[in-house]
Amino acid sequence: MSAGIDRSSPMPFYHQLKESLRARIEEEGLGPGARLPGDHELCETYDVSRTVVRQALSQLEMEGVIERIKGRGTYVAQPKVAEGLVQSLTGLYEDVAARGGHLRSEVRRLEVVPADEHVAGQLELEVGTPVVEIERLRFVDDEPWVLAITYVPESVAPRLVEEDLTHQSLYAVLERDYGVGPARGRRSVEAMVAGPELAKDLGVGENAPILVLRSVSTDADGRPMESFVAYHRGDRSRFEVELSRVAGADPRPLMQVTEV
Repeated sequence: MSAGIDRSSPMPFYHQLKESLRARIEEEGLGPGARLPGDHELCETYDVSRTVVRQALSQLEMEGVIERIKGRGTYVAQPKVAEGLVQSLTGLYEDVAARGGHLRSEVRRLEVVPADEHVAGQLELEVGTPVVEIERLRFVDDEPWVLAITYVPESVAPRLVEEDLTHQSLYAVLERDYGVGPARGRRSVEAMVAGPELAKDLGVGENAPILVLRSVSTDADGRPMESFVAYHRGDRSRFEVELSRVAGADPRPLMQVTEV
């Protein structure tokens, strides 16, 4: 019997190898960036074919346990932050803090601008109405994580441009100083690849996967109070959604395809 493989077991070899490697990572306390043995070494150690090794590694990569870099090798992956931003009206600041992490924002733009047609439509304003535009590159534990562009009607928060949002939650400021917060909203997630500028901002390679979160929130009175688009690193984030089926509910489309 080779290490970690029970040849009398009905369990496929690739599954046994996958679980053996997962256990090795945990037992040896291998952290993000730790290098794992190459394909050839795994074939020899476990006495299995290269097809078995590739299938096991492929599944571990899909599960976010490892990262395979062409020409360099296989490494333990950085754990992704499981974010509830899609199903609940929390902000990234609250989500990261709830997991014991630290969020810092590099505020690149914080100014009053006239709402263009797109922003005015989202916030149900007349085109040209003053809105506060906030552009932030956000760092989780000092690693660039997401680039977010947010719009808030100036009438909702007249002095918002005076705030330092480096270490503050926008939602906390709105609730504390203006008595307003998101009560309802609609959020969507789509995939894209990073262009040169976004890749540089987020510290990823060009054409790296990006998750785009778009949101419009309303307050308790049904008044639109915020819209944003946030570009999340695909190798650091995943979004979790809890689902339930309601008997007799009207059917809704599972997917909407938008031509951009």
